[in-house]
Amino acid sequence: MRMSLRRFTRLTNAHSKEIQNHVHAIATYMLYYNFARIHSSLRVTPAMAAGVADHPWAVEEMVGLLH
Repeated sequence: MRMSLRRFTRLTNAHSKEIQNHVHAIATYMLYYNFARIHSSLRVTPAMAAGVADHPWAVEEMVGLLH
């Protein structure tokens, strides 16, 4: 996670000034990592490997959770 999110690398201005923004950024990244990103070792998403999802999610599906 530290290598993927700019908020966790040093010497940048991309840090969160409010804790709520930081929490939302981490939650968004974890949702993408587990439901949308196909991992090379698994060849599926972690959610599909665990039986939670039946297809890789698109960004539109993740945004649809907001409403």
